[in-house]
Amino acid sequence: MDPRELRPVVAGLFARGRERSTRVAIEQEYVVAAADGSVVPIDVVRQAVAGSPYVSFEPGGQLELSLPPAPDPVRDLRRATAGLRRRLDGITLRPIPVDPRADVPLQLTSPRYVAMQRHFDRIGPSGRVMMRRTASTQICLDWWPGRAGLEQWRVLNLAGPSLAARFNRSTRLATWQAVDPARTAFDDRLLHGDDPVTAYTAFAAGATVFVDGPAGHLSTLFPPVRPRGTYLEVRFLDALEPALAEQAVAVLRRLMYDDVHRRHVLRRTPCTEGMWRDERRTVHHRSVARVAG
Repeated sequence: MDPRELRPVVAGLFARGRERSTRVAIEQEYVVAAADGSVVPIDVVRQAVAGSPYVSFEPGGQLELSLPPAPDPVRDLRRATAGLRRRLDGITLRPIPVDPRADVPLQLTSPRYVAMQRHFDRIGPSGRVMMRRTASTQICLDWWPGRAGLEQWRVLNLAGPSLAARFNRSTRLATWQAVDPARTAFDDRLLHGDDPVTAYTAFAAGATVFVDGPAGHLSTLFPPVRPRGTYLEVRFLDALEPALAEQAVAVLRRLMYDDVHRRHVLRRTPCTEGMWRDERRTVHHRSVARVAG
C-alpha cells in the first residue's frame, strides 16, 4: 500500500494523550472448552454470556475480556472472570497461551478472517495456530505527550524481549514470529530513525494487503507493541494467571510512568537487529529484565 495513503492514518495512531495520566487496562484472552475438553460452538458461548460487558471473541472461539482502565485492573479481571464462569456453567475459561487441542476450527468466518487465513496459509502453518489456538494478556497503558511519550514507545519495544523472557513460558511467541514477519515486526524496524510515524508507515507499507483501505490494513498488523492513539497496547505477553499478570502490570506501570526508571532502562537497553531472537534463552535478556523490573 502507498505510504502516502498510510501516513495520515498512522499519524492518528501516534497522536498520544494530552496529559500524563497513569491508567492501566487489561485485555485478557481465554481458551474456551467444554467440561470434556471438546470445542464449544461459539454461538453457545455467546448465548451463555449474552449481556455481559466487555466480551468479544477471537477466530478460534477464544473469549476476550477487554476491561476499562482501573486502579487495580487485576482485581477487576478476577471479578469479571468469576462472573463469566458462573454464567458459563461448566464451560471452562483457561488463561493458557497455546490451546493443546490440535483441531480447533475457524469459528469467526467474516471476510476479514477468511482473507487473513488465506494469506497466512501461503506462508506456513503458524497462521492457523495463531488465529485459532493462542491467547494472550494484553496490557494497555496511557501514552504521554512530548519527549516522555517518545521514550514510552521506545522503552516498551526495547524491553519487550526481556519481559517476554521473564513472563512467558510457551511456544506462543515463536508462533507469532513465524506467522508473517512483514506484519508482526519482531525485529528492530519499529525503532529505525527518530520519527516513529515514519518507521511505522514503512512497516505497514511493506505488509501484504488483504483488506480494503488504510485503516483496515493497519488493523491487520500485529507488532509486539501496538499504537492506539492515546494509549499503547503491549501484545508480547502470554495469557497469564492473575498472580503473574499482577507482576507484569507492576513492571510495565513503572517502565511507563516513572521518568527516572524509564530513562535508566533506555540507557541500559541497546537496540539490535536480533533483539527478539532467542528472547527466552539469552543471559542478556535476563539481565535487562532485572533492570526493567
